[in-house]
Amino acid sequence: MDQIDISSLSIEDNEELKLCIENLKRIGNALQAYERDKNTFPEWLSDLHPTYLEDITYLICPADKDKGIQPLPYDVDPNLPVSYNYDCDPEYYERWMKQERHVYSDANPIVRCTHHSNIESDSSLLTYLHINLSFSNSIYLSEGDWRKDPIRMYGTLESAIAGYERALQLVPEDPNFFNLYSELIRLYVNAEREKDAENLIDSFKSIMKPHSDDIMRFRDYFTLLEMLRACNKHQEALQLCENLERTEQKNPWLKSLYREFAVTHEELGKIELADTYFDKYDSKREMIGKPAPDFSKIDIEGNPISLKDYQGKVVLMDFWGIPCGPCIAEMPNILKVYNSYKNLGFDVIGVMVNYDEEELKKYLSKCKLPWRLINEGNDSVLKKLYHVRGIPSPWLIDRDGIVISYQARGSKLKKLVEEALNDN
Repeated sequence: MDQIDISSLSIEDNEELKLCIENLKRIGNALQAYERDKNTFPEWLSDLHPTYLEDITYLICPADKDKGIQPLPYDVDPNLPVSYNYDCDPEYYERWMKQERHVYSDANPIVRCTHHSNIESDSSLLTYLHINLSFSNSIYLSEGDWRKDPIRMYGTLESAIAGYERALQLVPEDPNFFNLYSELIRLYVNAEREKDAENLIDSFKSIMKPHSDDIMRFRDYFTLLEMLRACNKHQEALQLCENLERTEQKNPWLKSLYREFAVTHEELGKIELADTYFDKYDSKREMIGKPAPDFSKIDIEGNPISLKDYQGKVVLMDFWGIPCGPCIAEMPNILKVYNSYKNLGFDVIGVMVNYDEEELKKYLSKCKLPWRLINEGNDSVLKKLYHVRGIPSPWLIDRDGIVISYQARGSKLKKLVEEALNDN
């Protein structure tokens, strides 16, 4: 069943959306036929052709300007050009998606399209980034994390509540699905079912465990804090934060608690106090608008490299590694922006951290990145200079060496690069 209402969307995008939806319906029918015959799913969408999907043009989204040709040939369909995201090879399906499919009752996506972002409607600018084809062959819009849009996933508020209630009955104590608690409580609040929301908080408190592992213990508390805020119990959330701050001084994840303080104060309208805690949580914030730290290193070709070598250019310092799914997923976007603006004064420095050497060799043998690369390895000099705790961490620096952003990813990267180049 098609759950997308496109009546209010702009005329320019309507035809592309309609054709994309038709493609997804045909792909969904082909996948269901394949599963019926083989009791599994194909490793690649191209495996549907020609037996289950005769016309290969259905694998190309009409809004995909690259027509299914990926800019980097890593972990993409090896047989045919394909526009749509598909990650359901038999091994991954058996290891994870089969359980996820059972929990969400076939409402979770099997194929996704990312070529219709920022769609204009009659009343607003929609920021949905994905069109999802579910295991049940329904089609719905969502942002990046489809789990956070259960109403669109299930079709109505009532269906979403029923779907998440059923899911929680299946996995009430599985930490891999604790997001169900926070999302269900938002649905209860939306439906004005305050008593059910309070009962759900009590239910979650009863399954929280006194983990010896620091991160596991904080994970449970952070879920509880999210639930409390969703129910407008901000004072109780602050009391819990303060208690954790007193009792968890030796917990290496204590810094993450400052984000919970910040978000809670922000929702209470205490913006200055929220900013104070955001700064405590993320020391990178104070580097925005200030000179980026210079460095002297040796690149993987054995040549000296420093930031001052790029004076006069807009530079992306991209901290990445393998295995890192989000890093690899972002690389084609970086390459597109690089190719579009390299002759106008844009360049990239890749800083490789936390990587598997064999996987890296495999990646670089397939994907010839056109910019210079630094092997950070066990040397954490650059990570310390740029306060990098996790990857991907993309730092954008202007022509004068001033930090513009440390979150320059996705469509935001192109926009920020354009603005930086036009400022000169």
